[in-house]
Amino acid sequence: MLWNSLMLAMRAIRVNALRSVLTMLGIIVGVAAVITMVNLGRGATEQVSAQIASLGSNLLTLRAGQRFMHGQSSAAPAFSLDDVAAILRDMNTVAAAAPIASQQAVAVFGNANWSTNVTGTDNEFFVVRNWAMANGRQFTDSELHTGKAACIIGATVRKELFGNSDPIGDTLRLKKVSCEVIGVLAVKGQTAMGSDQDDIILLPLRTYWRRIAGNQDVAQIHLSAHDGIATSKVKKDLEILMRERRHIGQFEDDNFTIRDMQEIADTLTGTTRALTSLLGTVAAISLVVGGIGIMNIMLVSVTERTREIGIRLAVGAMERDVMLQFLVEAVALSSLGGIFGIVLSFFASYFISGLMDMPFIYNPGIVVVAFLFSASVGVIFGYVPARRAARLDPIVALRHE
Repeated sequence: MLWNSLMLAMRAIRVNALRSVLTMLGIIVGVAAVITMVNLGRGATEQVSAQIASLGSNLLTLRAGQRFMHGQSSAAPAFSLDDVAAILRDMNTVAAAAPIASQQAVAVFGNANWSTNVTGTDNEFFVVRNWAMANGRQFTDSELHTGKAACIIGATVRKELFGNSDPIGDTLRLKKVSCEVIGVLAVKGQTAMGSDQDDIILLPLRTYWRRIAGNQDVAQIHLSAHDGIATSKVKKDLEILMRERRHIGQFEDDNFTIRDMQEIADTLTGTTRALTSLLGTVAAISLVVGGIGIMNIMLVSVTERTREIGIRLAVGAMERDVMLQFLVEAVALSSLGGIFGIVLSFFASYFISGLMDMPFIYNPGIVVVAFLFSASVGVIFGYVPARRAARLDPIVALRHE
């Protein structure tokens, strides 16, 4: 009986092909919208996670001063190399710590110039930031201790100053300092905040102090926690240590800021997931609209086929047989719409992901859920027309013109 009902449903769909396609359009758009929104949301979440991870493994950033709105910070004493040494000595949860001092400066090579971020640090920077070398080498102990003018450049600086040529061994100028390029950093790309990580020039910290800054301040300390150690614990221990070293009283506010990259990652990914859920819910509303369209068309179909229904009832068909016929037809319409919507969502997700430069992630789970939901829409909105057809009086139906 079910097979016969399915054959009758497919025949009715073929006979009224254009009307059937227009009826399915709401389901097609709804299913495609739901799946595409969820896939794009997953892609955005993965992209944010990857960008945060590119900053470094288990990374915490210690800055002088309290951060306020609009990126401003309160004045506070800078850190020193003694603070870095104390962190490594007193905190067994920290794997590495790198002192950071930086400012904007114009780099010049030949006729090219480029304003970039000049950073003084040591080789712990590469460990903390999980940053490999694309070419060349890191600083030697001699360069770090004597303050030799050697520099390592990011991919963006290489592109802007040297083009496709190999910069190793060439000399560029920073303010009045000429420094030899000894290495090129591997490409990192943009952060989740949109800043270009590759737009950077690294100098030995002592070189930066003597030749660029004119002081011995350490504006930031980047720390990396040991694997398996929660960054929240490291953050708490670091806060206690810094309050002690900076002689901050019990009821005084901190004059430093600790940023936990894991907390930021959790916040950003949580936000993208919430937006994905919201957009998916909004898109799902179109499925309900598509279901109303199916119910309207099925009611029209019942009216058009009243005489056919009367003949079936007169020759012995049961009410449940007629009801099953129209219910299967409604489910067939919504299921076909769901299948076409799934196909459309694949191409839409792929195209939009490429357009927005996001990872293409096609989630099979949401495909199954969307299809089952579309089939359920056919059952729910096809029930009323099917029930109306099954309750027709055969005598009245046969007289219908």
